[in-house]
Amino acid sequence: MCFTQGRGGESVNESSDKNQHLPEVERQMHLLLRGTEHVISAEQLRARITRSLMRKTPLRVKLGVDPTAASLHLGFTLGLRKLRQFQDLGHIAVLIIGDATAMVGDPTGRNKARPRLDAATVDANATHYLEQAMKILSPERLEVRRNGEWLKRLDFTGFIELASRSTVARMLERDDFSKRWKEGVAIQLHEFLYPLLQGTDSVAIQADVELGGSDQLFNLLVGRDLQEQHGQEPQICLTTPLLLGLDGQRKMSKTYDNWIGINESPDEMMLKVMRISDSMLRDWMLLLTDMSDEEIAAALHTNVNPRDSKLELGRRIVAGYWGKDAAVAAAEGWLKRVSRKEVDAASATILLPDEWRHTPPTALELLMHTGWFQSKGEARRQLEQRAVSLNERRIENSSERLALEVGAVLRVGKQRLATLQWKALD
Repeated sequence: MCFTQGRGGESVNESSDKNQHLPEVERQMHLLLRGTEHVISAEQLRARITRSLMRKTPLRVKLGVDPTAASLHLGFTLGLRKLRQFQDLGHIAVLIIGDATAMVGDPTGRNKARPRLDAATVDANATHYLEQAMKILSPERLEVRRNGEWLKRLDFTGFIELASRSTVARMLERDDFSKRWKEGVAIQLHEFLYPLLQGTDSVAIQADVELGGSDQLFNLLVGRDLQEQHGQEPQICLTTPLLLGLDGQRKMSKTYDNWIGINESPDEMMLKVMRISDSMLRDWMLLLTDMSDEEIAAALHTNVNPRDSKLELGRRIVAGYWGKDAAVAAAEGWLKRVSRKEVDAASATILLPDEWRHTPPTALELLMHTGWFQSKGEARRQLEQRAVSLNERRIENSSERLALEVGAVLRVGKQRLATLQWKALD
């Protein structure tokens, strides 16, 4: 492998001019660190931004994505949104399409090896991925690279040299690897290579910063190691949290069927946003919108109905992908179809016990609490017959725990309808 060496240090004159850039440095630091989980390190990022401003040379900010699926959900957008923030500040976004690494499979968060994809599937997915990513990224200050440019050129000697850059002990520091090792679950040798391949991307493009989800931190740190070994300045590692999905318990994933796709219709996006629990509002506003701290605080004020806060969140999310007019129409459509129509027609109000605020009830417990059923068997049959819905989401599993909210609409069949309210505290 042959890569260009890293950039040199700052001059005395540059160092003496630092103070004039401090306000802009701090502005960028505040924006870029907002909504992040790890930064390694903040001091190095501040120094890198300062030098960028003095030299009028933008940072090269890397986000690597493996096109293992054809469609993106909101959980994927956190890294893309952070990459756009760097673009808006004048830096260069380098989006790495992992056409080579997708054929290996990222082991992050997996309890077994990922299935290997063929080249045709990867290419088709990459095309769809880019189309959707461009709903967030600006075409200006953007480089799109495929890591097959350098990884597919590695010969036998190159792979041996790459493998020599780390150790088995280092790889077993990964939580998912160490867990599988302890549990006796097989770890295939090619999986150990994945972090090295991802790190090689950072060397190839001379990344100043690499972005990723918090579960990607190990891979990002390997990139730092490889850059230093190649004589480059080590990249800053900046991670975003994992976005909770609609169930409020696990990260957003198609596997868990708790996702919102960015290509879904405005009405479907709005409907799904309105289903999230009140406790998720702050994180979603912070991570998925450009709302300021003051706007978030106002939306979450105790005097504001959580339903209205969700409508505002939904409008912001839909507008980002479909435009403001579509967002307003989706919000009005939800109010007409779900809120005004059903709540006005509801003939009952169900008061919820306070302990359910902290320990959500199962679907069966909620149904029995309504007083509509003589036995648990009768209530279970309604669930099995797909006759139960909460805010239009079908409930079928009697043991599913339901995060309840004020104003939610419970429907059983065509005749039984009620709104949910918390009992007043004494």
